[in-house]
Amino acid sequence: MRLRLFAIAAFAVAFAGPAAAQTYDPNYPVCMQYYGGSFGGNYIDCSFTSIPQCQATASGRPAECYVNPYYAGQAQVWKRRARHHR
Repeated sequence: MRLRLFAIAAFAVAFAGPAAAQTYDPNYPVCMQYYGGSFGGNYIDCSFTSIPQCQATASGRPAECYVNPYYAGQAQVWKRRARHHR
């Protein structure tokens, strides 16, 4: 029985694909996608606060800037209204 469970587990691990990491940082509104890194890989960098900032970094590289689809926006701070008692 243990051998069968081990074989099933080994089969599942052998054919499982790599886990995908989160590439979009929800704290920044602009991302840059870089094509063809040093080892031929692409990557996404979401650490920009504006499109011009991203474009300055992407200048001269095979990269493009775009709006982060997962940007959470700035947290709104709600203020309590003062209650007036009569």
